[in-house]
Amino acid sequence: MLRKKECVAMLLAGGQGSRLYALTSNIAKPAVSFGAKYRIIDFPLSNCINSGIDTVGVLTQYQPLVLNEYVGNGQPWDLDRTFGGVHILSPYEAKTDTSWYKGTANAIYQNIRFMKMYDPEYVLILSGDHIYKMDYDKMLAAHKEAKADCTIACMEVPLKEASRFGILNTNPDGTIYEFEEKPANPKSNLASMGIYIFTASKLFKYLELDEADPASEKDFGKNVLPAMLKAGEKMFSYRFEGYWKDVGTISSLLEANMDLLGVVPNFELRDEKRVIHSRSPLAPPAFVEGEVLNSIIATGCEIEGKIVNSVIGTNCVIEKGAEVNDCVLMGDIVVKKGAKLNYAIIDEEVTVCENAAVGSVKSEACKVEGKTNGITVLGRGITVGKNAKVAAGDIVDKNVLGGK
Repeated sequence: MLRKKECVAMLLAGGQGSRLYALTSNIAKPAVSFGAKYRIIDFPLSNCINSGIDTVGVLTQYQPLVLNEYVGNGQPWDLDRTFGGVHILSPYEAKTDTSWYKGTANAIYQNIRFMKMYDPEYVLILSGDHIYKMDYDKMLAAHKEAKADCTIACMEVPLKEASRFGILNTNPDGTIYEFEEKPANPKSNLASMGIYIFTASKLFKYLELDEADPASEKDFGKNVLPAMLKAGEKMFSYRFEGYWKDVGTISSLLEANMDLLGVVPNFELRDEKRVIHSRSPLAPPAFVEGEVLNSIIATGCEIEGKIVNSVIGTNCVIEKGAEVNDCVLMGDIVVKKGAKLNYAIIDEEVTVCENAAVGSVKSEACKVEGKTNGITVLGRGITVGKNAKVAAGDIVDKNVLGGK
């Protein structure tokens, strides 16, 4: 008897994440740390298994080493299956062609054989750079009930921000009559979340048509979805009302971490029914002897200094006399005595030496214009020397020499 899967998920995780600057110099965006104990990719992977989808292809391309090692055999997400499970899908050399993924649609097209191996009725397409909890099984049920060819998850955004998204224009029954990719003058504020469910046969058909079109940019939003609409396929919207954040920029990444410290509706990571799983390193309980206010402290930390409104990842050391305010520390970081960190994101394996000053207080930093909006960023593995100063809004990916 031929075994098959009702639904296969394809997770796009190969983007460069250039707007995260130093944080993605050496790793793919979905591998960036989040919320003291997670990486961004934990969210879609956990959503899949929590929704009963146990076959996931993870499409990687840019700097995949850390991401590949982290996903591994999928065991932390219960995706280490003998039939199905999680699979890393990188570009490969074929008999007639060798190429990188040219766009979101081309990436999925190059893995049609993987999907067809499970003979699915439906295919779920996901992005690997969003923070949210979602029941894909409910979306799939809505797709089946509507007898749709494609269902697009969407949510309302402020109209002034709508031009940043793919915008759905819909009828009262939820059918989509127009899809506009980042329109200059949006007609609605219903934004695509980059989450699609396709009836598999339709997906394969339109991917093949798109691949054969030399004028196409090989993109779902720009090419595949408009082509399906033009051909009269049944396309429906699925409204999502929970927490969702695209963490593709420095400011949005900091905001999402800070949301964990406040009261944000529908964003409870400790929900036992919909657990967000992670490959957390083994570490002892945190040792806290300093002052900690409104902060998250991960396991393995040694805290003797002062921490306020911050998210502190695994195995960080904050020495006595050090201060950390409004910051995200991603893990394995040492902040030595007298150092002061303000309004900053610090990548893994960084050392901030005695009496160094990184960033400035939030009220002052927010006045700094530029690509990080006053948020200071330290890249992975660097050292900030004794008495050194790193100004608000600076992006640093090399060692900083100490001052006098």
